[in-house]
Amino acid sequence: MVWLSNGAVVVVLALASLAGIAVRRNPLWHDAMRRLARRRPITLMALSVFGLIALLDSVCWVGGETGPGSGDAVAAYEARSLLDRWFEPESFRERSYSAPFAAEEFYGAAPLEHPGEHWLGTDVLGRDVFFLTLKGFRVALLIGGFTSLIVIPIALAFGIAAGYFGGRVDDAVFFLISTLASIPSLLLLIALIMVLGRGTTQVCIALGITSWVSLARLVRAETFRLRELDYVEAARALGVSEFQIILRHILPNLAHLVVITFVLLFSSMVLAETILAYLGVGVDGSWGQMIDRAKDEFSRDPVVWWNLSAASAALFALLLSVNLLGDALRDVLDPRTLREL
Repeated sequence: MVWLSNGAVVVVLALASLAGIAVRRNPLWHDAMRRLARRRPITLMALSVFGLIALLDSVCWVGGETGPGSGDAVAAYEARSLLDRWFEPESFRERSYSAPFAAEEFYGAAPLEHPGEHWLGTDVLGRDVFFLTLKGFRVALLIGGFTSLIVIPIALAFGIAAGYFGGRVDDAVFFLISTLASIPSLLLLIALIMVLGRGTTQVCIALGITSWVSLARLVRAETFRLRELDYVEAARALGVSEFQIILRHILPNLAHLVVITFVLLFSSMVLAETILAYLGVGVDGSWGQMIDRAKDEFSRDPVVWWNLSAASAALFALLLSVNLLGDALRDVLDPRTLREL
């Protein structure tokens, strides 16, 4: 839906602005971000480019022509993003495969409609592979980011409740965690997707439901340690409510754990969707779907290599950037490494 996509862009930009303001006002976080920028400038630039591509594919509206000679009158009344309007995929399509920068079709050697303009070639349907690869950034960032935002609140709620209150609350939460951990996560994930549907939101919800257990265990163990510290005992002795203690003393001391886990969880969620796509239950437009469709093309003669290579390279670049950022975040947020920075 147009309003949902554009609304999500507004929310993301607003949250990013608020986070930037909060970081600038907090000396500790501001100093940490400066050290992060010094350690990983290229990584931050790459992630900024990936985010910009995803935003260009998220801002959409109905109207406009589909390009000269496209012959698709219906598409003029469909919502199209800025990325779609830039590439005009319907008018930029060929009849079938073409190699990168080729002037002729891969099979038959017929001249192309747009010779030399397909930087990464075209797929079996004649669609530009570079365009499809760029479209995958939005899906990957949505799955990694939205799923993490589902996982973290659930894990914090259960982990803090179990670790802070203990007793029967801890027993109940630990029983739930143990039950979910005993179920094969892949089978549970596929079952949830079959029930909820194969849309992007449904896949994110299914991934979130099956992925919060490990973080909840970590939060539970850390909360056990924090609740015994002197300042927490002092606040309790002064009559501060349990909710205020959790809000003012427990949650801020879990912030570094949440930030690092968010980065690591992002990578695992994107890879999980790739596996789901390979099993036929992935998200439309994802790199996993591109890899799944291209897996048999290596058996052709001559080999069609550019579809699989483009999706794999984009997936590798995104996950490498995220993991490098997570490694740098761990260093700048860990007090034990501050002397070495």
